[in-house]
Amino acid sequence: MLAEELRPIEQLIELLENSNKKYDLEKIKKAFLYADEMHKGQLRQSGEPYISHPIAVAESVVSLGLDTDSVCAALLHDTVEDCPDKTNLDEVRKLFGDDVALFVDGVTKIKSINVEDKEETHIENIRKMLLAMSRDIRVIFIKLCDRMHNMRTLYVKKDAKRRATALETMHVYAPLAHRLGMQRIKQELENYALMYLDPIGYQEIKANIDDKFGKNVNFIENITNHVSSRLEAIDIKHKLKGRVKTVYSVYRKMYNQNKSFDEIYDFYALRIIVDTELECYTVLGLIHEMYKSVPGRFKDYISTPKPNMYQSLHTTVIGKDGIPFEVQIRTRDMDHVAEYGIAAHWKYKSGEKSSVDIDKKLDWISKLIDTETDTRDPDEFLHAFKIDIFHDETFVFTPKGDVIALPLGATLIDFAYSIHTGVGNKMIGAKINGRIAPIDSQPKNGDIVEVITSNSSKGPSRDWLNIVKTSEARNKIRQWFKKEKRQENIAVGKNEIEKMFNRKRMACTDSEREEIVLTVAKRIGMVDANDLYNALGYGGISYTKVESKLTDEYEKNYKKEAPKEISVIEPTPQSAFKKRKSNSGVIVDGEEGCAVKFAKCCNPLPGEVIIGFITKGYGISIHKADCPNISSAFANEDNADRFVKAEWDIPSGNTVSTYESAIQIFVTNRISILADISVALAEMKVDIVSINTKNVDGASIINMTISCKNIEHFNSIISRLRNIKDVIRVTRVIGAST
Repeated sequence: MLAEELRPIEQLIELLENSNKKYDLEKIKKAFLYADEMHKGQLRQSGEPYISHPIAVAESVVSLGLDTDSVCAALLHDTVEDCPDKTNLDEVRKLFGDDVALFVDGVTKIKSINVEDKEETHIENIRKMLLAMSRDIRVIFIKLCDRMHNMRTLYVKKDAKRRATALETMHVYAPLAHRLGMQRIKQELENYALMYLDPIGYQEIKANIDDKFGKNVNFIENITNHVSSRLEAIDIKHKLKGRVKTVYSVYRKMYNQNKSFDEIYDFYALRIIVDTELECYTVLGLIHEMYKSVPGRFKDYISTPKPNMYQSLHTTVIGKDGIPFEVQIRTRDMDHVAEYGIAAHWKYKSGEKSSVDIDKKLDWISKLIDTETDTRDPDEFLHAFKIDIFHDETFVFTPKGDVIALPLGATLIDFAYSIHTGVGNKMIGAKINGRIAPIDSQPKNGDIVEVITSNSSKGPSRDWLNIVKTSEARNKIRQWFKKEKRQENIAVGKNEIEKMFNRKRMACTDSEREEIVLTVAKRIGMVDANDLYNALGYGGISYTKVESKLTDEYEKNYKKEAPKEISVIEPTPQSAFKKRKSNSGVIVDGEEGCAVKFAKCCNPLPGEVIIGFITKGYGISIHKADCPNISSAFANEDNADRFVKAEWDIPSGNTVSTYESAIQIFVTNRISILADISVALAEMKVDIVSINTKNVDGASIINMTISCKNIEHFNSIISRLRNIKDVIRVTRVIGAST
């Protein structure tokens, strides 16, 4: 091969040669030349040759210590997608082997993932990512390296694209890196994402960090020298690393925990790396002898590792000059795992290490796939995804001393199912630290939990589905009802659908209703109506999702010209009226020149059946056809000539107009709950028209008026709000005035 042709990967080759690993350099050079040929003539938005991106990704892959096939896949990861007229997956497989083709295919399939969009296409993207990870975890390692380089060069993109990519990175890829224990990549992704999502906050905190560090520029050096001399005196081999907290870490503590910059006690940190676990505890005692410890700031992640394999001792102490700093103590192996996480153990795939422990660490991937398989509800799958990927942990002990890691806020029911399905299904009670506790209690760090079971138990309660926090527990409860209570599920589901038809006044015969349900059931992949009733009964699909589909089917094929109650009304002869279109997206048969307004009592939305009512002096008021005030007005014979037909006239796909709707949110009192709700609405680009709150018996009621596009958009907003932690109930408000 000509040296000139390989000049762009000189640095990559140097990294490979200095890595002390056995790489197939000829195969990697071949992959580069192939990728270079495929991308010839393509440029990045920065003006650089496109091949510079795959090379940068490959360099990051080498820094993780991955193998030859992973490096080749990094170089080739965009060829199939970006050069479809030149190559395909079969060609890559033929030239570079099955593993490289698997990695390229997996990375290619992980497209844009927007966790705020509930559409099935985005759920499908997340599912593909999880499936690719389950086949070979190296796929996501390559994707994280790809995303890291894209974030480094994101400045060349337009502002809207920068924010969208940064939001996706913050919501998916940074938490995923954390879940895999890859702290170095996680921190870089978070900082870049924050830079584009909140540039003012980023710069403000960065300036505070620079200012504080500037005032104590020698602080880390001084404590490093002090600690090092003491360790040398007792003949402990060590390596010391000092660090200043990252911008995003400070930002998160300030805004999530409502702290000021001066209250960040672990702004400075000293990492002490030694050879053995015993030396870790020896050094801990030495540090507490040298400095005054801060009460409540000690954590032992060595005896109780985090789910992402992180191990270390953490303690916060006060320096001689009164400045607090954190000390992290770990072995060399622990430090390597802290930096690279699961990637530090990728070799188990080729048999060089036992796969048992690592596979346990990746159980959450298969559990999420099971959740996606078992539920057809995108909202439910996203909820499970966020809980399993983003959660903080609580460490709880069994009576035998085993440690169970649960998401923060998990209940005793979650604990029971995390032990075994049979334990959860037979659970009749539980004890925390020897005392009987309600099964919806949330154990705290260090609690000893004992589950009380009985062979005579009739199984879990349906109410448990509203109590549990983990997708694992929710899945197992549903599976029990799905298997054991099919007839009961069918009855429950059928009753709910009948109530929905009555509530929405969907006038149709029994046979028409059965046809509507059957059509919707088949549309979502079920064999018959009973399968749909069953899924509703055991919670495999949400009522909201089914309701919108049933309503659509009714509106398209079975809706009568007008509601039965109003069809008998003969308005003023048609010749006396002129059909006119208002600027509010509504067509009415009313008097020319009458103003059109939306009734505040029901705030109708596009997609709902509406009717007009001629008011005295205020034009035509548009109501939902099932509005209680319309029913009352209809009962008065004097109003017979005041009803007019009304219908929406909004072209398909029109998203310009927005309509107000009032909602009421019941929440548990928490300092940042209102901020969480506001952020969720902002991320969905939903405007808040008005808002007020009041406290009632330890809870809060938030009354809010929001803008939305139509009834489907409104339902998706409600669904999103219901998934926020500590939100008890969200309801649509129907006022009393006309």
